[in-house]
Parts: sequence; structure tokens; C-alpha cells
Amino acid sequence: MVDNFRILFNLQRKPDKRMLTNKGIFKLIAGFFIFISCSSSKQTIQVEKMTTEKTAKVTANEASDPGLLESLLNKYPQYFAEILKNREKLHVQIIYTQVNRRANGAPDFENHYFNLNPDQYFYPASTVKLPIVLLALQKLQELKDKGIDMNTTMITETAFSRQTSVFNDPTSIDGRPTIGQYIKKILMVSDNDAYNRLYEFLGQEYINTELIKKGFSSAQILHRLNIFLTEAENRNTNPVKFYDAAGKLLYEQPGQNNQDQYALRKDTMGNAYYAGGNLVNSPMNFSKKNRLVLEDLHNIVLRTVFPEKVKAKERFNITADDRRFVLKYMSQYPTESLYPPYAADTSNYWATYCKFLYYGAEKVEPDKNIRIFNKPGDAYGNMIDAAYIVDHKNNIEFFLSAVIYCNSDGILNDDQYDYNTLGFPFMKNLGRVIYDHELNRKYKIKPDLSPFLFTYDK
Repeated sequence: MVDNFRILFNLQRKPDKRMLTNKGIFKLIAGFFIFISCSSSKQTIQVEKMTTEKTAKVTANEASDPGLLESLLNKYPQYFAEILKNREKLHVQIIYTQVNRRANGAPDFENHYFNLNPDQYFYPASTVKLPIVLLALQKLQELKDKGIDMNTTMITETAFSRQTSVFNDPTSIDGRPTIGQYIKKILMVSDNDAYNRLYEFLGQEYINTELIKKGFSSAQILHRLNIFLTEAENRNTNPVKFYDAAGKLLYEQPGQNNQDQYALRKDTMGNAYYAGGNLVNSPMNFSKKNRLVLEDLHNIVLRTVFPEKVKAKERFNITADDRRFVLKYMSQYPTESLYPPYAADTSNYWATYCKFLYYGAEKVEPDKNIRIFNKPGDAYGNMIDAAYIVDHKNNIEFFLSAVIYCNSDGILNDDQYDYNTLGFPFMKNLGRVIYDHELNRKYKIKPDLSPFLFTYDK
């Protein structure tokens, strides 16, 4: 039994952007495990989850100079003149947090804002993956008495329409699908399928209930990514099973159905959009799509780096090792990854892939002294990045988050977005201008950045 189980996951592997499933593997594994199709058995009480509570802040104090960002941008008209002029049309928002250390090394924060508007909806794209990663690790902590962790084999089954299953992962070293491997793929290359599998492990109710508990009351994560499902299909998530190395079932979670009702939203974008090949001349309705305002995303990155700066109830309940795992893969370049084998596929995954702030779309050798701990995203013309940037040589650190709308024709779903001409240059120039400002800023106490040094996979 043990040898057969190991053979099952020791499959031929090759670089692949998506999680693989196939009928042959299903037939093979069916001989070892008994699968139970579980209908949604959990009934939840309908609760109106209000979104009017003020977004939680983790800052020690507000910016002493609320115009700092605007003055910095004005110094570089070659980069930002049009952006400053069209800030409302482009939906530009920026948050820059300076980190000032006390004598004992404890950090204090000073926030600077540009055009921040939590009521201006933008589609958060892949940035929602970061809270999903943290919540998946938190849920594993809640299940640790079951003997499972991020390296335990997780099999995903089906129990509702259009759900798909996962029995192996050709990108892992031994072919097994695990939460740890999904997290690596999310943080290094923003893999959509990996996010979907963690979304299914967590369930929609758990995700949104926990975000509200942590103070992110306006956040709503309501659907999988890169596949178009109905609201009911996104409310229903797959059954999952965890097995030990010998093939013994450790924990079984049935399919879940979220029946919570959320506060009505009126979020729209664009002037027109394509649906079913036809142009619809009205704004597109995003009220049932994911929502994560920039300040929440910025604070999620900040509390991942410095969890001690928020109250215990507002932290993601993960271990110190979990946190270091997240930070390692937030900052690891794809070219440093053997499993997943991104280093063998540099045409698709170059070193600075997904490092919007500071590098933009450049395919260059990254500065060896700089590491960027970030989560970016782009979709429907929105480009977003949230980052903690450190320079180990010059001992500087700062947080920077930004969003810009790259859709000059105002039409959604036409694949005519201005990412290359507007979004990437803006992100690159913004990151470098703030970095240069930090290089020249007088630090009273230089930070010890050794906790943010990692041994990467390659």
C-alpha cells in the first residue's frame, strides 16, 4: 500500500502553469482511497455583514506632511505630469509608509497618501491572493490536532456543478499537491489555480468572516479567479481530504455552502463592456466581484512584516515559521525556484516577474541588494501592487502600495488595456522615485534588516 501510494505521486513532471488533473490518475487513486461525494451539508444562518465600519489601521501615527507624495511626484514631470493632471480619471491611489526605528529596533510608521479614496472601486485582481494565503495557514493552525500541515497531501474532490478535482501536482518535487506548494506558486508567479484551491479549502464563509474579525470590514472575496462561475457555484466549495505519507486519511472536509448574505454594493467600472461577443453600452457591474481597498491591502502586507504592531485579535493566527515561509516566497524570484520549476522556464517567468513596483515590465537581472516582498495584480484595466522594499546594503526599508486604471477607451473585456504604456512605467517610476527618496532620507536609527535575509531555493 505504501509503495503504491508513493508511486502514485512520483509522476513524470514538467513545467506547467496550471494544476493537472486527468481521468487516468483518478482511476488509479480510486483503487487506494474511497471517495465520498459530499453535498453541502453545513447550513449557515443568514447574516447581514455590514461594510460601514472604518478600515483598521496599523500605523503608529499619521503623516506629518500630507503633501509629501504629491511634492515628490511633481519633481518628476517627465514621469508623472499626465498622471497628476488626470488623477481622477486614472483612479490613481498611492500609500507610502516610512519606517522609523526606535533605539530598541521597534518600528514606528508614518503614512503618506496620494488621492486615497476607499469609495472608488477598483477590481483587486490577484492581490486578494495574499489574504487567502495567510488564512490558509491560519486554518491549518486550527486543524493541527488532525496531524496536518502545509506539507500534508491535500486531495481536492468535487461535489457541485463545474467543480474540478486535483490528485497530483507535477510542479512539486514528489508530485503531491500540498498547501505549501500552492502558496509558493501564488507568491512567486501569482498562479490562479493555486489560489482557487486555497479558496476551496477555506470556503467563502470562513474567508469573509475572518477578514471582518481582523478589521477588514469592507473586504469581500467572493469568487475563484480565471474561471467564470455563477454566484451559487462560487458559494459552494469542493470537499478536500488530507493523507499522510502512508496513504492514511487524516482529515476530511466536506463540500461547503456559504449562505451568508452580504451588504449590497453598487460598484461599477467602465463606460461599456463586451459580454458574449456583444458590446453593452453601460458600465459593468462589479457588485458581486471581489473587493479589497488599497488601504486594507497595504495593511495586510504591513502586518505580515510586523505582526506585533497590531492587536492580537487583528493578526493572522500563524506561526513564526509560517510567517517566514510567506516572506521568503513573497521575495523569491522565479529564477530561484526549482520546484515549481520556474527557473527552467525563464521565457515565461523571468527574475523580476511580478515585481511591478521598481521594475515594472523590465526583464533584467535584479539588484542583488534589494528584495521586494509584494503582491501585485492586474485585470479589467486595473494595475495594483503592494510591497515592502528593503535594501540590505544601504539599510533602508519602506512600504509602498499603488493602483492605477489603465483603460483609456473605457471599454472592458476588449483586451485593449494600457498596461505597457501606462501601468508598468508608472509602477516602475513610482518605486524608484520613492526608493531614491529613502536613500537620501536621514534615518536617526538604521534598521537591522537581517530578519529579512533568506536562503532561497537556488
